[in-house]
Amino acid sequence: MGLFHVLAVVLTLAAVFSYINVRFLKFPRVVGVMTIALLASLAIILASHFGLDLRSSASEIIASIPLEHTLLHGMLSFLVFAGALHVNLADLLEQKWMVLGLASVGVILSTVIVGIFSYFVFALAGLSIPFVYCMLFGALISPTDPVSVMAIMKKIGARPDVEVLITGESLLNDGVGVVIFSILCTLVEQTHGSGLSAGMVLQLFAREALGGFTLGIVAGALAFLMLRSIDSYETEIMITLALVTGGYALAEVLHVSGPMAMVGAGILIGNHGRRLAMSYNTRQHLDDFWSVTDELMNVVLFVLIGLEILLLHIKPSVMIAAICAIPVVLAARMISVSAPLVIAGFDSSMVKLLTWTGLRGGISVALALSLPSGPYRESIITITYTVVIFSIMVQGLTAEQVISRFRSQDA
Repeated sequence: MGLFHVLAVVLTLAAVFSYINVRFLKFPRVVGVMTIALLASLAIILASHFGLDLRSSASEIIASIPLEHTLLHGMLSFLVFAGALHVNLADLLEQKWMVLGLASVGVILSTVIVGIFSYFVFALAGLSIPFVYCMLFGALISPTDPVSVMAIMKKIGARPDVEVLITGESLLNDGVGVVIFSILCTLVEQTHGSGLSAGMVLQLFAREALGGFTLGIVAGALAFLMLRSIDSYETEIMITLALVTGGYALAEVLHVSGPMAMVGAGILIGNHGRRLAMSYNTRQHLDDFWSVTDELMNVVLFVLIGLEILLLHIKPSVMIAAICAIPVVLAARMISVSAPLVIAGFDSSMVKLLTWTGLRGGISVALALSLPSGPYRESIITITYTVVIFSIMVQGLTAEQVISRFRSQDA
């Protein structure tokens, strides 16, 4: 099947699943779309047991879409830029240390906790996975993806400081998580898991994270100068598209973090660019364009995640390990957010809020799928899928109640 036909199938499914959710289920967008996609996958699997072999054809279509490349080298640039575009810089700077603490120390601490405990949990479940690969699992599962939660908070009117805190953390920890995962992969390839140098880690982290953010600021500044010199919303939208695609591609060529580049560029354009370089008409059209783009990317992404289950070959020992990994990941999240929040003077209700609303999503799945071929890859992918499915379907469906309870306690 050609690329156009595959794209047609995916977009059609995305539109149909989104319609069913809006018309009947009325779940948060990504939760509803992923739920329907999972049910469709299960229906295809069940149909194969009754003589109707749809799974092979469906699997062929899904297998032709390399999700890890589609997300990490394409969709992620649009998703991160669209999110950063609406972050208020003044509000973010008021909580800069908290956001930086959660997105850096928090992600690193979560990676270590998940890596250590999953090593023992996997062994108890009968899986012999080396420690360094358990650390890779910790790195890929630690970044949170609270896209659906942000939609819920806007719907019910979350407290502004809470909204900024979760938005800022989600943008930065996506980038930090990808950097940590890339560093671990590089170290595994170079040292085969031994002789890890702290200096090497710090050098790689500085180059990836700080280099990426700096590139985003520089590219965003050039785009800002172009936007300020004209007043044509069509051309200005094209400039932001060029900034996203060209900036992300350049980051990959320079071996710096593309997500961090998009965070820097998005915040600059969304604040200084919006205020100093755009007319009211341009701002309206630009916001509408990136809102629709963000919606489309998220729906397509979670349709693909739901359908990817067709490609998994699940073993009992792996499922036991996957189910045991869920409380490990939640506990790691709670511990990793507790320290920064307690130091800043927040009470336990904020810890519970950030723990439960720290959803895992497309980043974790894409990173798992990007693991090199080997004896542990399939197991880690299945475990990652299980944690993500629980996160989206259980945490995602109950997030509104958790946020509402937090607001009532705070009132």
